[in-house]
Amino acid sequence: MGSTKKLRGWELLWQLILYKPKLYLIDSCFWIFIMGLPALPGLIIREFFNSLTGKAKFGFTPLTLIALLLALNLGHIAVIFAGRITKTQYRFIVRSLLRHNLLDHLFNNPTAQPMVVNQKTETTVSQGEIISYFRDDAEQIEENVALISEVLGQGIFSGICLVILLSINIQMTLFIFLPLVGMVVIIRRTEARIKQYRKASREATEKVTGILGEIFDSVQAIKVAGAEKNVLDYFRTLNDKRRQMMIKDSLFNTILNSGFQNIVSLGTGIILLLASQLMQSSVGQLTVGDFALFVYNLSFVTSFFTSLAGFMALYKYTEVSFERMASLISSDTPYTLVAHNRLDLNELKGNKKSLQAVEQPLRNENDKPDGMASVYRLQSLRVSNLTYYYPGTTQGITDVSFEIQRGSLTVVTGQIGSGKTTLLRVLLGLLPIQSGCIYWNGHFVENPASFFIPPRSAYTPQIPQLFSYTLRENILLGLSKDDCDITTALNMAVFEQDLATMNDNLETLVGSRGVRLSGGQIQRVAAARMFIRQPELLVFDDLSSALDVETELALWSRIFVNSTKLKQNHWTPTCLVVSHQRSVLRRADQVIVLKAGRVQAQGSFDEIFSHTYNL
Repeated sequence: MGSTKKLRGWELLWQLILYKPKLYLIDSCFWIFIMGLPALPGLIIREFFNSLTGKAKFGFTPLTLIALLLALNLGHIAVIFAGRITKTQYRFIVRSLLRHNLLDHLFNNPTAQPMVVNQKTETTVSQGEIISYFRDDAEQIEENVALISEVLGQGIFSGICLVILLSINIQMTLFIFLPLVGMVVIIRRTEARIKQYRKASREATEKVTGILGEIFDSVQAIKVAGAEKNVLDYFRTLNDKRRQMMIKDSLFNTILNSGFQNIVSLGTGIILLLASQLMQSSVGQLTVGDFALFVYNLSFVTSFFTSLAGFMALYKYTEVSFERMASLISSDTPYTLVAHNRLDLNELKGNKKSLQAVEQPLRNENDKPDGMASVYRLQSLRVSNLTYYYPGTTQGITDVSFEIQRGSLTVVTGQIGSGKTTLLRVLLGLLPIQSGCIYWNGHFVENPASFFIPPRSAYTPQIPQLFSYTLRENILLGLSKDDCDITTALNMAVFEQDLATMNDNLETLVGSRGVRLSGGQIQRVAAARMFIRQPELLVFDDLSSALDVETELALWSRIFVNSTKLKQNHWTPTCLVVSHQRSVLRRADQVIVLKAGRVQAQGSFDEIFSHTYNL
């Protein structure tokens, strides 16, 4: 948040404008025409009234002037339609870029910790609460960017109108600026309250979307506990608070806008009174046509002042949205939100990077360049002095070191709370490394979160995540594989008998979070999802938590006993697992015993159990 306060919101808005400068320029030109074309009808109106009083300069008949006025209005309508097309296009692009960058940042920096939006107060948000950032804040910024071209076009046109007004009467024209001064003073005096009310309404909305997500995720738990009434009462409380905050925000915004309009109307009334005096005076007398032209153009200038004041208020709301989104990504560089990334999927076709061209820089630990081909196939994975402590505690892992060789099985074991899951999460980048290094084939892994993904590695936690789709879609998740590959992966996951009992086979709907499957079936579907991607490193967090001993043994047997067949497919899996099963420990090439976050023992099963360790 500190870095966000130092950053000016207009710099971020400018970066969004520069994302598609040609489109924005075209859109601005349309809006300049949209706002500028009405200047010509004013001149026609003056000529029309002067022709009625016998003071016309060009000699056009009233019917000719009416025809010209209609033609100009039709042209104005056509330009408005064209401008709406570019405006809609640009709005969609700006909103999509913001959401893409925010989502991309969250995906590239996964964490097993709650998402913190305020480091000082340690305020966290849930997945449901994040929805308001993607919806409300992105739309607020989009609205501000879109309005810039309109205000710009209106400003240029009002400048033209101002020149016309000055040519008619300088004294009256100078009075026009008095309302603008008043509106600027109001904006400056109410700036803090504008942002305060908008921030409060956004946070209240965030709480409502958050509780909605939690309610839908916990329907069964709520019913089992008989807590429907309490949950609904709490939901109503949050909605009441949101309604109050939204009313305050909307009411204050309405009061501001009405105040701006009243100031402009009052200024316009004073100017018209002055004009009536000048029309009756013999000095600087106005003709009827001059008066009509002055009144016509005056409305456009005063309308611009109102729009400008509204834009200034809107900019304060946009600052709140930028601050909220920047706090969500916890970044020292909020420019991440407006980075110029490609959005069109068609632009990416035929331009996919090979596995060798990894996204992050890899360097040899001895600073000797190696061929990139050696980076892809796992030969060795070395972890050196890995350390992480949970915030505000001394719990975590301390100076954990080990090395894994290609095709081996490494088992991490220990008592509950010894740091087994934490070790896997830190290794995979789900928790930030506080100290220590990770080397893949001797190459330093700079960003584990973006490096340890398929096809380099795949991870199955104790409670895997399934989606409300079919069995096939949950295994593939967008991957292009045929039924033969899916069947092979399911067989490796010891799921063929379960599949035979399902009437719809691979098209079976698993329900929300896999509710139609047992815990063991969910873990094996998640395992099949790993196998079908044939990653170099398989990471399992305690399969035995939901599998019976026989099924777990069968799964490991199919991985390693069939290793010859797997090698024919150019896949030699390397496994890092958490387990307490002695059968798995005996099969392991290396056993790592953790105690209080530190390595207590390391070696083969026989070496470990030649001493007495309480597992």
